[in-house]
Amino acid sequence: MRTIEWRDGVVVTIDQTRLPNEEVFLELKSLQEVASAIKEMKVRGAPLIGVTAAYGLALAAYHSKAKTRENILKELEASANVIRATRPTAVNLFWAVDRILKRAYETVGDHEAVRRAVIEEANRMADEDVEVNRRIGRNGSRLLKDGDTVLTHCNAGSLATVDYGTALAVIRSAWEEGKRVSVIADETRPKLQGARLTAYELMRDGVPVTLITDSMVGYVMAEGLVDKVIVGADRIVQDAVINKIGTYTVAVLAHEHGVPFYVAAPKSTFDLERKAEEVEIEMRSPEEVTHIGSVRIAPEGVKVLNPAFDITPISYVTAIICEDGVIYKEEFERDLKGETGTR
Repeated sequence: MRTIEWRDGVVVTIDQTRLPNEEVFLELKSLQEVASAIKEMKVRGAPLIGVTAAYGLALAAYHSKAKTRENILKELEASANVIRATRPTAVNLFWAVDRILKRAYETVGDHEAVRRAVIEEANRMADEDVEVNRRIGRNGSRLLKDGDTVLTHCNAGSLATVDYGTALAVIRSAWEEGKRVSVIADETRPKLQGARLTAYELMRDGVPVTLITDSMVGYVMAEGLVDKVIVGADRIVQDAVINKIGTYTVAVLAHEHGVPFYVAAPKSTFDLERKAEEVEIEMRSPEEVTHIGSVRIAPEGVKVLNPAFDITPISYVTAIICEDGVIYKEEFERDLKGETGTR
């Protein structure tokens, strides 16, 4: 399922806040509309956010009135700052913006050449994401055996990427190879991406899925109902994986019960110049916790803490599955500059 497309100056993408009840496609026609879609989580998932950010700059270039190379570059810099301000934690957004700007500055020619180059680069990034995800799936599928039950957290499927997914790519690839795997998806409060999106994707694809609440993870592990855990990532730093809130809890429980804990993510998610303490954790609206949809479930005036992400130390990670292979924890820790061995 391709989640985003460029159509002659319009970015078409599915509104993930409307799923699973409605499949509604947004037509984003300006940089500001793209920025709002990212901030409001109509577009979400680290790889997809990155490609959407790139398309935001493509829209800025497409609609630019600049008549000189210098002016269109200035406009792109200003547009990049708008996109950077949307969500602070997922590194793919910043990686994508930097890559588009680099292409713009390296392009030889006038403002029209820059305009074309930016749009071409954004489209290239979208196509690359699909191939990267399929490689992640192939690399990770060998970790799954026929009959395995995999627990996953949040949504790291095709909806979080341009297509195919990261954590769900591993499951999809194993399924396509004929392995009869099944999935336990936790609901992922407060935005319910597991319940709304992961369950929706897997049911659409015919992969057996069982939905549980977040607080049931310990129970299903203690009962021996989980063989492996596979999650995505919004940023991988020297000493930790930063992912949707609740990931750390799942990792600790997996460690306690001897369940392998895998992280599936593209290398664009790696930020190996930083440690966890240097990363800003996004805090979101209290209404995401006090309400489910438009229905209030908590008393008026209650104090709310709502971090969107948490930090899982590398010590809890069995391996990272990326497009280049499987990086085991010991290999990752031996080379913090990212030149890790893979198998």
